[in-house]
Amino acid sequence: MELAERLKRLGSENAFTVLGKVMKLREQGKDVISFCIGEPDFNTPENIKNAAIQALNNNMTHYGPSGGLPEFKRVIAEYISKTRNINIDEDNVCVTSGGKPIIYYTIHSIVNPGDEAIYPNPGYPIYESIINFVGGKAIPLPLLESREFSFDVKTLESLINEKTKLIIINTPQNPTGGLLSKEDLQAIADIAIKNDIFVLADEIYSRILYDGEFNSIISIPGMGDRTILLDGFSKTYAMTGWRLGYGIANKDLIKELTNLENNCESCTVTFNQYAGIEALTGPQDAVNEMVKEFKERRDLIVDLLNNIRGFKCLKPKGAFYVFPNVTRACKNLGFKDAEQLQDYLLYKGNVAVLARTSFGNKNTGETEEYLRLSYATSKENIKEGLRRIKQAVENKI
Repeated sequence: MELAERLKRLGSENAFTVLGKVMKLREQGKDVISFCIGEPDFNTPENIKNAAIQALNNNMTHYGPSGGLPEFKRVIAEYISKTRNINIDEDNVCVTSGGKPIIYYTIHSIVNPGDEAIYPNPGYPIYESIINFVGGKAIPLPLLESREFSFDVKTLESLINEKTKLIIINTPQNPTGGLLSKEDLQAIADIAIKNDIFVLADEIYSRILYDGEFNSIISIPGMGDRTILLDGFSKTYAMTGWRLGYGIANKDLIKELTNLENNCESCTVTFNQYAGIEALTGPQDAVNEMVKEFKERRDLIVDLLNNIRGFKCLKPKGAFYVFPNVTRACKNLGFKDAEQLQDYLLYKGNVAVLARTSFGNKNTGETEEYLRLSYATSKENIKEGLRRIKQAVENKI
């Protein structure tokens, strides 16, 4: 029996593939330090867990509305209105099981077969995967190290045509840790308004910021009705396993996203939503402490990376990733690309990292090699992991 042709167009996240290799090596007795998964190594704050426990004890275990509990949607609307300086209400909110469904539902709602959608490259691989899955044409927008992993406006303008239906942005960014400036966002907004294009703004790392100022494209006049804002609880509140996220959009589009949620999942876990209410309305001390610790780790890992021969690393402004240029290291070791370096570090150095190609194929004319390391791990692991990398790179094993 043959399966649907569309499955051949569906991609994946290579981070989980590498994690599988890590687990296998550990089962064999190998001591592997992993920098491959983007998950806070902190526990969910106690007040949030207690809110879920209380909801369970109150028997909040039944179906809820597909788009989210009204009281939760109102809390989200108040939070977004305050933090993005806009005026929305609960009818602009769709609650989902994690942030990924908003990517999936948005692309399904906007992109027809043959339509084009622009996505950041390197970027979160699910953008390209779902564009291809629905039969759209995925158009990469190069993020440039020379621009601190922003893009060239003229390049973006050159990619626009009558088939362009969606531009996807992510700030702060995975995998680079880059931050789009207010000027970057204004340029995107001008192009979107001029050409009547929707923008999906992935802002899942908006609270994990160390330098600069976070700006949201939905705050720009004229962008409220054409922006789909994605945010959630996984990164900010260390709630990856809870699967809790949401989208913000104009009310007509939210109805369509909600209907897709209805068809796909029925609704988001009810008691989790009470945990979400507590996360947004309760004390934020744990978030502030986590970001403070991430900043110290960032400074540590950047310094250690820049002390490895052949490595060159910018200091990221947000998220919890570094994206060092390893072109010279690959040449020194006789490797053709960062994928070979990734495998070498895993099997010879007992350190798991991800090659740049885990975040999209190289752009036309791109010649540099990069790795992504997540510093959502302890300082002890960072020191030992970078010691191993330095030894492996400078004294080939």
